[in-house]
Amino acid sequence: MGALFNNYSRRSISIVEGNGTVVKDSDGKRYLDFTSGIAVCCLGHAHPALVKAIKEQSEKIWHTSNLFDSPGQVSLAESLVKDNHFSHAFFCNSGAEANEAAIKLARKHTGKHHIITFEQSFHGRTFGAMSATGQEKIQKGFGPLVEKFTVLPFNDVEALKGAVDDSVAAIMLEIVQGEGGVNAVTDDFANAIKEICETSNILLIVDEVQTGIGRTGTRFAFEQTTLKPDIVSMAKGLGGGFPIAGILGTAELYDTFGPGTHGTTFGGNPLGVAVAQTVIDIVFQQSFLDEVKEKSAYLVQKLQEGLPPELFTVRGKGLMLGIDCGKEVGSLVAKAEEAGLLLVAAGPNVLRLLPPLTVSKAEIDEAVKILKTFLL
Repeated sequence: MGALFNNYSRRSISIVEGNGTVVKDSDGKRYLDFTSGIAVCCLGHAHPALVKAIKEQSEKIWHTSNLFDSPGQVSLAESLVKDNHFSHAFFCNSGAEANEAAIKLARKHTGKHHIITFEQSFHGRTFGAMSATGQEKIQKGFGPLVEKFTVLPFNDVEALKGAVDDSVAAIMLEIVQGEGGVNAVTDDFANAIKEICETSNILLIVDEVQTGIGRTGTRFAFEQTTLKPDIVSMAKGLGGGFPIAGILGTAELYDTFGPGTHGTTFGGNPLGVAVAQTVIDIVFQQSFLDEVKEKSAYLVQKLQEGLPPELFTVRGKGLMLGIDCGKEVGSLVAKAEEAGLLLVAAGPNVLRLLPPLTVSKAEIDEAVKILKTFLL
């Protein structure tokens, strides 16, 4: 028994070195990292621009507190709300914190408490975010949850219409459910949500913690739908591996988060902001996003060529893909690791592929070749 709590089912290998998509463990074994820290290392490991940004900022100042003006935060916020309908940002440290902020903002702005979420969703492990999550296994054992969350079947238009009334403050969803099995919102469901929010004066919160920052081939995944959220949460890829998260909101919400209403000690610190600004400067270039789409199409094609469709279903968007294997995949994750490919599951039956957005086609070919050795 070590000095750490046992709340992670840790794998036996220790990753000690990485460059781009390739990592090495403490024994020197090489792996292709198709987890990216669970969609975090969007530019791969040890990207030179990120190393430079954090080194330069570390030699200036690490932390000042949000008691003081922060020009870096302002610049990052301006980059994130450029060319979209958002106008303001709030920065924190993790996806769960971002979703807590989104929930608080929606409740305070509307004066209502009821929020609709969906089965198989995952929004975090703090009490508010956990209460919004549509998975009992995440909530089990922690006693009474935060009240006024209604969890509905995902992509069920009629169930949603039947649950909406004057008490609803917001609808909260992922465009592609990550932990829930790489399930994408359908066009019909997105259109229904849009209509309901507009006609019933309900806020829309889109959780882009995993899907945002180029992961699905656009800046944010909602841009590939008709949805126009009032609040978007983001984390993971925003810092490319450095802890930073936040929310974006529309101008109508600005006065709701006044001084003293919400805060964080470390959120938006100079180190995180410097790295995130560098990530945004690279990822939000249209040429970069186009490459993500191209590599996604290439990966999907190679998977579909190599895996029989009657046995495996490939789904997802961008470089957030899932292979539904129709059976438990825990042993398959272990076999992939043994063969030099790091994967993560999404629910019991789905292998999730989350390579860095900088992955090469040669690395995609190598990964698919490894997959075929133990899936077929």
